[in-house]
Amino acid sequence: MMDWTDRHCRYLHRLMSRRALLYTEMVTAQALLHGERDRLLGFDEAEHPVALQLGGSDPGNLARAAAIGADYGYDEINLNVGCPSDRVQSGCFGAVLMEQPGLVADCVAAMIAASPVEVTVKCRIGVDDQIPEDVLPEFLDRISAAGVARVAIHARKAWLQGLSPKQNRDVPPLDYPLVQRMKAEFPDLHISINGGIATLDEAKVHLDAGLDGVMIGRAAYHTPAEILGRADAEIFGDPAPSRSAEEAVLAMLPYIERHLGQGGRLQQVTRHMLGLFAGRPGARGWKRVLSEGAHRDGAGPELVEQALSEVTLRAA
Repeated sequence: MMDWTDRHCRYLHRLMSRRALLYTEMVTAQALLHGERDRLLGFDEAEHPVALQLGGSDPGNLARAAAIGADYGYDEINLNVGCPSDRVQSGCFGAVLMEQPGLVADCVAAMIAASPVEVTVKCRIGVDDQIPEDVLPEFLDRISAAGVARVAIHARKAWLQGLSPKQNRDVPPLDYPLVQRMKAEFPDLHISINGGIATLDEAKVHLDAGLDGVMIGRAAYHTPAEILGRADAEIFGDPAPSRSAEEAVLAMLPYIERHLGQGGRLQQVTRHMLGLFAGRPGARGWKRVLSEGAHRDGAGPELVEQALSEVTLRAA
């Protein structure tokens, strides 16, 4: 979810779900150690619970990055061993680390020793010509022995050569039964499943099959009202009402005012709001007004209110 789940996106998503665990974009340990930490790690207290997702392959650097993330107040530090992008491969982190379970175990052991908050892992079922049924149990055994108690498994291989990152999200076949077997084989490990899950009904199927959690990425981003707006009640059994998409828009206005007052631009926030009314009358007008106007100099909350009127007038 690089370039997607930034702080503005997460603030919006938290307005729609009190209970879902939110994840940052992946931040490399190197960037965190040598870059602008406040820009990379700053977040609003309203986002809790929120996990910092790190990338890297050097145990010492990852340990220092995990400690920094914990100091910033993140509720979880997650090591990404699932991203297949060329940029990630060239840095020897992400999915390529599925080929080095011993190194991953060393990394998480160092992170756990340095971090007072929980360290977790996100991984694939394997890469390239690996046989997932063989390599995934070994991988889980190594990281659990190093102290990891929670893992999210993207139920696809990653093909590091020949497929783009986008193709790696769709082309390799999903193997949900393998992830379910891993839960049976590692009953004490908290296992969440990821990959191709587009509805809460699909999520419930996996939970009913015995998995401990479900990670939803693109569907939650593109249709947040349908996923996040219903998750508290349908997944967590929380009886308190969640915000409607309209209420979330109104709740975003003060946040937008603050962002603009700090020198930000409207498009930086509204680009994450385009899918709020997906499938509803007026959704096209909502997206059109924001897409055409949010990048312009001087664009502010009044443009968001104008876009919202495209929906409310259709509903009247």
